[in-house]
Amino acid sequence: MTTQSPSSPTPNKPSARLTQGPVDKTLISLSRHMALGIVSIIFINVVDTFYVGQLGAKELAAISFTFPVTMIVISLAMGLSIGTSALVSRAIGSGDHDQVKRLTTDCLALAFILVVLVALTGYLTIGPTFTLLGASVQQIDLIHTYMSVWYIGVGLVVIPMVGNSAIRATGDTKTPSRVMMVAAAVNIILDPLLIFGIGPFPRLELTGAALATLISYSLTFLFSTWVLGIREKMLTFALPSLTDLWHSWQSLFRLAIPAAATNMMAPVTIGILTHLAASYGDAAVAALGVGTRIESLAMIGVMALSSVLTPFIGQNWGAKKHDRVQQSLNFAIKFALLWGASLCIVLALSAPVISRLFSDNPDVIGLIEIFLRMVPISYAGMGLIIVTSSTYNAFQQPKQAAVLVLTRLFVLMVPLALIGAQIWGVIGIFAGVMVANVLAGVFAYTKLKRKIKVLEP
Repeated sequence: MTTQSPSSPTPNKPSARLTQGPVDKTLISLSRHMALGIVSIIFINVVDTFYVGQLGAKELAAISFTFPVTMIVISLAMGLSIGTSALVSRAIGSGDHDQVKRLTTDCLALAFILVVLVALTGYLTIGPTFTLLGASVQQIDLIHTYMSVWYIGVGLVVIPMVGNSAIRATGDTKTPSRVMMVAAAVNIILDPLLIFGIGPFPRLELTGAALATLISYSLTFLFSTWVLGIREKMLTFALPSLTDLWHSWQSLFRLAIPAAATNMMAPVTIGILTHLAASYGDAAVAALGVGTRIESLAMIGVMALSSVLTPFIGQNWGAKKHDRVQQSLNFAIKFALLWGASLCIVLALSAPVISRLFSDNPDVIGLIEIFLRMVPISYAGMGLIIVTSSTYNAFQQPKQAAVLVLTRLFVLMVPLALIGAQIWGVIGIFAGVMVANVLAGVFAYTKLKRKIKVLEP
């Protein structure tokens, strides 16, 4: 009778898949699958924006106001996801499967508790929150129809994000990506039916957009739970002791709170920029909202790489394969620079076509074109910021990541946008964003190179 070596994976034990094989090819393969999933998530927002834009400029401006607020909630989920991925991937790399199950289960439980509190608070403060952002009374009514539905079902958005991060910690990026692609397809089908009332469906307009999003996300909720509980055996129904539960939550909080705060800084900044743009009319707000959504989609390659860097570094660091970690960081720098340079060219050339997809208002079209020709100049710098931040989170140094993002957004972007607005109006806001990304990118590059040097034998 033969015995299985401790390092051999069993059917009920996720293996450290990321500690073997060529580093560059592994990262590209993982990122490719991850990119499809992220595109699907972002595409849901883009499709919502596209169809709502057909309702009119006021509706488009209203949904643009919701973007920073929904992103704050999503940022909380991303913080929990980053912490979960870092903790679970390192436990997988070290071969401690009991700890993998305990951490995965406890992280999902904490996510559920937090999302209930956030949803309740958000629902009760819709009016004051969006008034503070500069929305008019008429826009508040439109915003309320969207956000009241969104908050009720926000758990269907947040819980799967944390669950999928645990799945990715095993090195499996295919499964979460495929289910998100299905969710996006469902959203694409439901959006026009529920927004415009096609066939037997009622015309729900902004409420319909929110319902379509939540129905599509419900699929990810069901599937991610099945994968973690049944396929990967990463959940446990054994009740933990208070000591064990607190240890799991304390470990997650130590990573998730700074990571969530870091991610929340971006939508808070967008909220400030939206408030600035609101003084220049609905066209300015609509253009900024469209531009930021396109930016999210355009940066998909770097976002995908940064998402897989966390489990890749976590598993290899847990397995003490530091040379593979160093190779991954060198690859990340080259990729971020190449991706950003390519985007600058593509978006500048396609700006007239893209802008007309989202609006038929000449003022909105003109401002979107300016955004797409100006801000992407800085996307290489933005890419460096994203991968450097993920690197610090993977090393369980979220405070370093927070300092980097805080510098970009509040030391550079907000002051430069304020100065730009005073000099050139809306175009000055775009210019401030561009310069901030460039300067912060240089800062991120020096930090990442220093990290690589520390890893040298």
